[in-house]
Amino acid sequence: GISRDSMHKRRATGGKKKAWRKKRKYELGRQPANTKLSSNKTVRRIRVRGGNVKWRALRLDTGNYSWGSEAVTRKTRILDVVYNASNNELVRTQTLVKSAIVQVDAAPFKQWYLQHYGVDIGRKKKAAAKKENPEQEVEAATEEAKKSNHVLRKLEKRQQGRKLDLHIEEQFGSGRLLACISSRPGQCGRADGYILEGKELEFYMKKLQRKKGKGAGAA
Repeated sequence: GISRDSMHKRRATGGKKKAWRKKRKYELGRQPANTKLSSNKTVRRIRVRGGNVKWRALRLDTGNYSWGSEAVTRKTRILDVVYNASNNELVRTQTLVKSAIVQVDAAPFKQWYLQHYGVDIGRKKKAAAKKENPEQEVEAATEEAKKSNHVLRKLEKRQQGRKLDLHIEEQFGSGRLLACISSRPGQCGRADGYILEGKELEFYMKKLQRKKGKGAGAA
């Protein structure tokens, strides 16, 4: 099998070494998990050294993603793998690894934002204006009527400190958020991470833009 010992390596002078003992259990290596993005969730239990257990995820499609600036975490679907700093092959094969940049479903965060701030983000403003205004106003009024004064006061107070990154707002429009996986799916069986914001988000957006440009050039 895969061996991590140096018995099979040549000497510094280039000569071969004689195998003077058998392989040991503690020198074994296991093939990489290469966790794939798939709805048929598959996680294996692996007994490792010291009787401990690792969870080897082979296929995943959901994870826990945290939105740092809003201090909120939601379980959401992973929709696509879009970038990997170390290897393009892993993007092509939709492989989930730590630090991979993925697109996750924005719906759970959108729902939370609406409940927390009373603001429905990602709505197309022009499209909303084009619709029959009176009906919409009535709907909005009934929506307002449902909320108690206490809740309205609370929402008003939250509005004061509310600021939303323009890039993130754009992403809510498309229903997909760029996120980074921070757990190790092949070790802990989960693909959890955080939503990209600020400088980091700009950096990866630039990278993706460049990649898209290259792709168009090749085609």
